[in-house]
Amino acid sequence: MNMIEVTINNKKISVPEGITILDAAKSAGIEIPTLCYHTDQSVKANCRVCIVEVEGMKTLPSACSTAVRNGMAIHTNSAKVLEARRVIIEMILANHDADCLKCHRNLSCELQNIANQAGVRTNRFENVLEFKEIDDSSPSIVRNPNKCIKCGRCVEMCREVQGINIIEKIGRSSELEIIPAFGRYLSDVACVSCGQCSTVCPVAAIYEKEDIDKVWDAINDPGKHVIVQTAPAVRVSIGEEFGMEPGSIVTGKLVAALRRLGFDRVFDTNFTADLTIIEEGNELLHRLKTGGVLPMLTSCSPGWINFIEQYYPELLPHVSTCKSPQQMFGALAKSYYAEKTGIPVKDIFVVSIMPCTAKKYEAKRPEMRVDGIHPDVDVVLTTRELGRMLKQAGIDFNILEEEKYDDPFGITTGAAVIFGASGGVMEAALRTVYEIVTGKTLDKLDFHNVRGMGGIKEAEVDLGGTKVKVAVAHSLLNARKILELIKSGKCEYTFIEVMCCPGGCIGGGGQPYHTTNELRRKRIEAIYEADRHIPIRKSHENPAVQALYDEYLEKPLGEKSHHLLHTYYTDKKKKDCS
Repeated sequence: MNMIEVTINNKKISVPEGITILDAAKSAGIEIPTLCYHTDQSVKANCRVCIVEVEGMKTLPSACSTAVRNGMAIHTNSAKVLEARRVIIEMILANHDADCLKCHRNLSCELQNIANQAGVRTNRFENVLEFKEIDDSSPSIVRNPNKCIKCGRCVEMCREVQGINIIEKIGRSSELEIIPAFGRYLSDVACVSCGQCSTVCPVAAIYEKEDIDKVWDAINDPGKHVIVQTAPAVRVSIGEEFGMEPGSIVTGKLVAALRRLGFDRVFDTNFTADLTIIEEGNELLHRLKTGGVLPMLTSCSPGWINFIEQYYPELLPHVSTCKSPQQMFGALAKSYYAEKTGIPVKDIFVVSIMPCTAKKYEAKRPEMRVDGIHPDVDVVLTTRELGRMLKQAGIDFNILEEEKYDDPFGITTGAAVIFGASGGVMEAALRTVYEIVTGKTLDKLDFHNVRGMGGIKEAEVDLGGTKVKVAVAHSLLNARKILELIKSGKCEYTFIEVMCCPGGCIGGGGQPYHTTNELRRKRIEAIYEADRHIPIRKSHENPAVQALYDEYLEKPLGEKSHHLLHTYYTDKKKKDCS
């Protein structure tokens, strides 16, 4: 690597040849403000907020797209730069709904932050925004074009990572818009509700549909018994909402915080993640024995289910009939739990804390009502929404003492925890299926081949003399590659895990803002760290799950299990799906 010398703000430093001014400045401890730039995306250089002054250049180049040269003299905070940057920010604000107090992203908005940093207190330009209709047609996502700054981050996420091109750049120059094709509503296009667009949006142009008030109403209703479940990935991400290091494992604090909000019982979705492994593992074995449709595809990720229903409905027979852990929990809460406590189903209100925006859609699916009347899950809050709710209540998350989940849905395993990471469902299933088939105890519980941020990971497992190939895919672009293999008849896998979001649930569309691949890796590390410290690490060894079968469900894939824990999916293909 060739090193060159540059001067930044009158200080000489050595940097690798070819890096950008932005990265060179960062290595010198100087943060140049950015808006359209995202560390995991291509360089766009369209907002111009990161302009700098380079001696010898007539114009002010953007730091994110300009490579350093040997001997280059750069100024990041000269009077010329600061004034030009302030003008650029003011011009962006002049075509923006700048009513920050009522904004969904108030105090977490990147535009607001850089405006504050640049000292923009008033705008010298007249606001020329022509207000457009807010699209709240989706059960999961809200699109507010009046907040959009046309940075293009959401477009790249939808096209390059998810591969579905739902939102596009339409028009040119001042007429440019970022909208679904032909200006349609989100509900009219093949959006899968994954919310990945919202994770990269720097403002509040796209965000999750907020349901906090519904939860407050239920908690404050004396006639409601309000219970809450928390997903595996939330315990390694909610701390970020309170300034904690990414990947901090805060399970006990999370439980304590939810009790202080007023929930009657605090349960762990991990319980039904273990249950999912028992049902899904037995379903796989049943298909293997009876010549069922293979490969079998997992069904835990609702964004992924939305994708296959809309884009590849002909392959739905490959999908496991198991409900997701969220929905299994809701079904048990309004059957087993209701019977055990004597509380009428109509009075039980189930809240889920999920890293996922598509879970909001999943909870509203008409199939997800075991009695045909009451939804299994009443409200889904994202990790971000829970953070806001805790702040509304004035709860100081950082100082809370750790508490334990309530019974009967509080005893869980390490296999359930790793559901939060890409490859976790597969690894948990292999831990159980191997021991059921062979009758032997696994020497090593860690299946490293299916872990990590690789787009498609594969492994081979010897199940009592039969070698089985398995695969793991995360992001819909990689899911599409797997489905095309199946369509072509060239797929050699027997069991495939698919997660809609990059990195799995730890990178879900409802996770804390400013998520990057680096943060995803830290959360994944924390997930496996939590697994290592749980005494029971195999789903089939969960004593509470065993007791549930003994006293209520009777057996995996049995009549009652089928009614409560399994579902079906349907062809929802739209004309524009391809």
